[in-house]
Amino acid sequence: MRQFDDAHNFFDLTGANVEDAGEHNRAVILRCIHRHAPISRAEIARQTGFTKPAIARIVDRLLDEGLVMEARRRHGLRGQPAIELEINPDACFSIGVNIDRDHLTILAVDAVGNVRGRVHHEKRFILPDEFVELTADAISHFQRSKLVDDARIAGIGLAVPDWLGEIPVLGRPDEYAQWTTFDVRKAIEAITDHPIFIDNEANAAAMAELDYGLGAESRSFFYIAINACPGGGLVLDGVGHRGAMGLSGEIGWLPIADPNDPKGAKVQPLGEIFSLFFLYDHLAKHGIEVSKPQDLLALDGRGRKLVSSWLKQMSVHLAEAVIHIGLIVDPDAVIVGGRLPVRMTDELLRYVNEHLQTSDPNLPSIHRASLSEDAAALGGAAMPTAAALMLGSADPQQRIRSPLQIMDRLHAI
Repeated sequence: MRQFDDAHNFFDLTGANVEDAGEHNRAVILRCIHRHAPISRAEIARQTGFTKPAIARIVDRLLDEGLVMEARRRHGLRGQPAIELEINPDACFSIGVNIDRDHLTILAVDAVGNVRGRVHHEKRFILPDEFVELTADAISHFQRSKLVDDARIAGIGLAVPDWLGEIPVLGRPDEYAQWTTFDVRKAIEAITDHPIFIDNEANAAAMAELDYGLGAESRSFFYIAINACPGGGLVLDGVGHRGAMGLSGEIGWLPIADPNDPKGAKVQPLGEIFSLFFLYDHLAKHGIEVSKPQDLLALDGRGRKLVSSWLKQMSVHLAEAVIHIGLIVDPDAVIVGGRLPVRMTDELLRYVNEHLQTSDPNLPSIHRASLSEDAAALGGAAMPTAAALMLGSADPQQRIRSPLQIMDRLHAI
C-alpha cells in the first residue's frame, strides 16, 4: 500500500490483478495532478514514489485520452526546462443542480471547476414538475449553446436538502409536501441518458470547498451552510463523512437553549431559529419586506442595524455549535458558507470569534467559505467530475442515494 502526501491510504492491492493495479496507479497520478497542478513528472515521482518509467507510461496514456495536458515549461532550473502537467479543462463536463426551498441553480462546469454556463431561478417553493421542466430546459440550453460537449458529459449532479418537503419551514405551502413522495432520481433519468449523482446540498457544498476552495489548506473541516434552512457537511482527511445513515453534519437538529426562556430549561433545534427565512421574518416583524439574499444588500441604515442585531443574537448559538463540533469532531476548521451575503457572513463570524476568544484556545478556527452562493450547485457538478477523474472525493453511494425521508429512516432502523 502506498501513502499519498495528503495522508490518504488508498485501497489495499493485495491479491489484485494487473488491470486493477494499473487502474489504481492511474488514479493516484490523476489525483496528484488534480491537487498539485501545474506539476512536473519528476515532482509526481517524488509525491507518489512511482518509478519514472511507470509515470511516463501512465502520463502518456492520460495525454492520449485527453484527461491531462502539457501546460508550460518551467524555466530557471538546471538542465532542460521541466514540462508541467495539468488537468485538461475539456477532459469532461458536468452539470450541477441545486434545488432548495427558495431557488434553483443549474451550472455547466468543466473538469477543473470553471463555470461555463449558469441558469438561476430565484423562486420560493418550486414544485417537482416545474423543477424537472426547468432543469431539462437548462440542460438543453447548455447543449444547444455548445457550452458543454455532450459526448464528454460525465453526469448530472443534484444537490438536494434532506426532508425537502417535510420540514415545516416558514411560508411552506401545503402542496410542497409533493416532494416527500417524489422520485427525483427517476424524474431526471427520464430527461437525460447521463449518469445521475445525488447528495445532500450541504455535503455537496463541502465537497466543492474541498476540491475548489479552502480544501487546498485544510483537509478536515466542518461546513456550515446558511440557506433557507441551515445545513452541515463533514470532511475528514479529504473524504466526505456521511455517517451510518447519511445524517452526519445535520447541524439544524443541534439543540439550543431557547433565548426567550430566562431559566434556560427549554431547548429547540438550531434550525428553528437560525436560517435566512428567520432573518427575513425578523425584518418583516419590523416592517421591512425582504424575500431574497440580494434584498439584504439594498437595506437602509435602519435595516442594516436590524440585521446586525439578529446576527449578534445568532452568533451566540453558532459559537456554541462550533464548541460542540470542536470537542466531538476536532476538525482543522469550521467553514461557513451558503447564501447569506459575504459582507454579512463576515460580520457574523466577527461576532462568533468574540465569543470563542474566551473559550478553549484549541478549538478549530472559523472561516468564511471561499466559494460563492453557488457552492452547492458547484458541488453537484463536482460529483460526476470526481468519478470521471477517480478523485478521492468520489463516492459510489451518490449513484444510488436519494434525499432522505421519514419512511426511509424508519425502514433503515
